[in-house]
This record gives sequence, structure tokens and C-alpha cells, in this order.
Amino acid sequence: MQRFTRLFPLWALLVSVAAYNLDAYLAGLKPLIIPLLAVVMFGMGMTLEWQNFRNVFKSPGVILLGFSLQYLVMPGAAYLLSLLFRLPPALTAGMVLVGCSPGGTASNVIAYLAGGDVALSVTMTLASTVCAVVLTPLLTLLLLRHVVPVPAAEMLLDILVIVLLPVMAGTAINSFFKERIGKVRELFPLLSAAVILFIIAIIVALNRSNIGSASPVILMAVMAHNLTGLALGYGVTRLFRYDEKTGRTIAIEVGMQNSGLAVALAVRYFSAAAALPGAIFSVWHNISGSILAGIWRHRDSVKG
Repeated sequence: MQRFTRLFPLWALLVSVAAYNLDAYLAGLKPLIIPLLAVVMFGMGMTLEWQNFRNVFKSPGVILLGFSLQYLVMPGAAYLLSLLFRLPPALTAGMVLVGCSPGGTASNVIAYLAGGDVALSVTMTLASTVCAVVLTPLLTLLLLRHVVPVPAAEMLLDILVIVLLPVMAGTAINSFFKERIGKVRELFPLLSAAVILFIIAIIVALNRSNIGSASPVILMAVMAHNLTGLALGYGVTRLFRYDEKTGRTIAIEVGMQNSGLAVALAVRYFSAAAALPGAIFSVWHNISGSILAGIWRHRDSVKG
């Protein structure tokens, strides 16, 4: 299972190539994106316990720092990069949706591989996910109100249904029946990874024509967005004199977004083209996160 997770970027690339050539079969599965994302979020909940919610209040300073970077750096960088690269409205909407999304579900695994603080990573992902119900539609509205119409109220209700409720349901089941479902619970990280790959495949199929005609500009914009989050997450944390382990964790939490949520919202409220930044981000942030984790692990082995 760990080997499958570590090779996730490779699987994502292979699935994307396959989906590009099988678009006729996959594009019709568009209505499955939202329920599939709910499955991923339920899987995330199955890795949590109520204790994780209490952990938010045990280290308020570092949680607040990471949370602030998450919802200030990533939305702001998405909007500014869209202006810098002169992206059209649909792609700008997609970039901003990625920036306004909570921490990614794969960030906890990458934090582990990077030698970060996994408990802190889980706590930050949880905090940003819960607050996404309000902050994602609110920030999207503030940044895109002059670009495209934003149905913020409808978006809030959707995030409540496809993100918060599944996470809470999974957490409740895991908290009360952890011993009884031990073996089943261990399958959920693998299931979540497989479902994320399936979502990526559908989005690539929906965007076959857009991908074929897309310039390298959107790829550069998405890469710059992710790298900005990683760099500022690490740099600002170290500037506040937190240790190396904390710096790595917050860098990963800030730089890795729940791009699956951004994709689902883009398809539902904007267009298939608006989902393209999220689809690219889904592949790229796992690649960059894995590479960065490898660099940090190599540095640790050299020092050790």
C-alpha cells in the first residue's frame, strides 16, 4: 500500500495519458465527480478521530500560522498569477478555486515521506477542511466577483454536503468502531488514492480538446502557484523560528491543495475548462511534493 502511495505521481501520469486516449468512454462519467469526491472525503474521515479535533487547540500558534498562510498565500497567489500570465476568465476561475481550497488529502502522506510532523499535518488538513465550508466560497466570491459570476451560497451548501458531512461521518465511525473495523479502515487510504486517480481520468477526458490546444502558459501558472505555496509555507514558518520539521509540514500543507474539490466545483458552477487548472494541479503537486520529500530525506540521511 505504501509503495502504491509513493508512486502516486507515476500512476497519475499514466492515468492521464490513458484518459486522454479514452475520452469517449470517460467524459460521460462527469456526474460521478461529486459523489466520488465525497467518497475521498469519507476516506479521509476514516483516518481521523475526535481527538484530532481537540489537537487543533493544543498548538494554536502554529495552526493559526499555517491556516493563515493556507488561506492568504494560495488564493492571493492564484489571482496574481492569473493576472501575470493573462489567463482567460475560465482558467482564472479554475486557478482561484484551487487557491481557495483546503489542504490536499495527499499532504499527510507527503509530510510523512518528508520527515515532517504527521500529527500536525493531519490537524492542519482537518482545520482547513472544516473551515473551507465558509472560506472557499467567500474567498472565491471576493476574488472572482469582477471576473465571472460566483454562486457562493450554492457553493457553500455543496461543500457542506460533499466535504464536511462525509469527513464527519467517517470520523464518527472510526472513533466509535475503530477496533471492529481495523482491517477495513486500513483500505481507505488506498481506496481514496484510487478514487482520486479516477477523478483525474474523468477531468482529463473532459478537457481533451482544451489540453490539446492549451499553451504551456497554464502549466507554468499551475507550477508557479504550487511552488509559491511550498516556498512561502516553509520560508515564513522558519522566519517565525519554528523548527525544521514544522517548516516542512507547513510548506506541504500550504502548497498541496484539495484540487479534487476545486475540480468538482469548477465543473458544477463554471465549465470543464475551469477544471483544467485543478486537474493539472492534481498531478503536479504530487510530483513536486514527492521530489521535495525526497530531497529533504536525502539531506537528513547525509546529516545522519
